[in-house]
Amino acid sequence: MLDRMQVGDVAKKHHIQLRGPGGELRFEECFTRDGFDGPYTILYHERRPHLQRVSKPGHGWSAPTSGTERPLAKRHYRSGELSSHGGPQIDGRTALLYNNDLITGVAFPTAEDPVYIADGDADQLIYVHKGGGTLRSILGDVQFAQGDYVFVPRGLLHRFIPKGDQHWFWMSMLGGLHVPKQWRNEVGQLRMDAPYSERDFKRPQLRAPYDEGIREMVVRREGRWHGFTIEDSPFDVVGWDGSVYPWAFPILAFQPRVSSVHLPPTWHGTFAARGALVCSFVPRLVDFGPDAIPCPYPHASVDCDEFIFYCKGNFTSRKGVGPGSVSHHPAGIPHGPHPGAYEGSIGSKSTDELAVMLDTYLPLSPTAAALGVEDPAYHDSFL
Repeated sequence: MLDRMQVGDVAKKHHIQLRGPGGELRFEECFTRDGFDGPYTILYHERRPHLQRVSKPGHGWSAPTSGTERPLAKRHYRSGELSSHGGPQIDGRTALLYNNDLITGVAFPTAEDPVYIADGDADQLIYVHKGGGTLRSILGDVQFAQGDYVFVPRGLLHRFIPKGDQHWFWMSMLGGLHVPKQWRNEVGQLRMDAPYSERDFKRPQLRAPYDEGIREMVVRREGRWHGFTIEDSPFDVVGWDGSVYPWAFPILAFQPRVSSVHLPPTWHGTFAARGALVCSFVPRLVDFGPDAIPCPYPHASVDCDEFIFYCKGNFTSRKGVGPGSVSHHPAGIPHGPHPGAYEGSIGSKSTDELAVMLDTYLPLSPTAAALGVEDPAYHDSFL
């Protein structure tokens, strides 16, 4: 959650009357986290927002299923080979790896969502590797572009309107997503030494009440999709205030740290979730000490699986990876740079790599789709 916003018409105080120009009563909706103990947003509708009729769900991406058991090894998946999956993102997402805290995957949407969506299971964080468009929600439109993270809070009514060719890396965070606590001060403001500021985030722009003509919605709960029909447009919000809302964040707005010696990946921490840390590796100067080795050191992180989605640039520590590659290095076996990369990095001044890393405490399991695009030679490429 970020700072509080106030948009459009709101009442002078929570839970009191707000009336329109003709005296018509507005309907207040509380959009809350952690029951009623956490962050919240209060919306004001022209009509009652809770009227839906049960119907059969006609849309929804498939829940992940595991592939066959296999030996512990370093893995590489070529996600771009799944690009034949198109249509709206609500139907075209492909899960790759998952655990009890999150699901990760890719999507290549070619059409806008034909229904409204509310994911009651998880916050959604999407890295837009290629493409752009609009995230439309009852709180307003968020414009996003290539290189943006896009955040959709759990339970928010929304749909995506992509423009052009798309390649997304998405994360479904079952325990929620938040800014790491080390980047906030005691009153919740982002610290001056945080790697980004509130100004870096693209916020929703509320439109006047309007009707797109869509009367179908799908809701995800406990991994299943449920269908509903609605009689009127849900986009009748005249105003809202609160700290729970969607946003987009350009990865290149992340301010990397530079040190005389190599810093651990936690310094690249951008967003946090239950059991996971999302890190952004962006173009930057490298370690400048006289005896520094800029390439990441070999390490055995016995508590975490490491997942990297490669975006672009020269990946000095890895061979055979390119844009859209996904590497998965499981806990239990040491991992590090490819032969020659460690010593070859000495003397370098900068790196142009761009990548999203996900560290998870629980082991990640691959889906059958992931196994279908695996590079079988990857583990032995470290020999």
